Amino acid sequence: MKWKQAISRMARFFETREREPRDPEEPADTDFDPANPFPEPVVIEFRDVIDLHSIPPRQARAVVEDFLADAHRRHLKWVRIIHGKGIGVQREMVRSILARTPFVAEYNDAPPEAGGLGATIATLRIETFPID
Repeated sequence: MKWKQAISRMARFFETREREPRDPEEPADTDFDPANPFPEPVVIEFRDVIDLHSIPPRQARAVVEDFLADAHRRHLKWVRIIHGKGIGVQREMVRSILARTPFVAEYNDAPPEAGGLGATIATLRIETFPID
């Protein structure tokens, strides 16, 4: 709740501060929507590793499924999913998805230098199609 208070204070600050007079030659920013300050989607470069620490728990399952599908579409052989050590809830969720995904050949704990028990390495099957 503290973040909501901080945002509310920032909004009041920006609403009440004195604004510099606008140059009449400059076009008005009429496309700005205060309810949506970031209207353009943010594109993140695809990598063979995903860290679930920044993903809300309710969205983690869908994110992992989409990540695996995208990795398979890109013909990656291995992916690493960082879920954290904790009490193992995220780890079990990730492993249940990996177990039922048909193109996952196997999965194991990551080596200590790659996250150990806090990450899972999955080997994906790469389909090769015969040339006609």
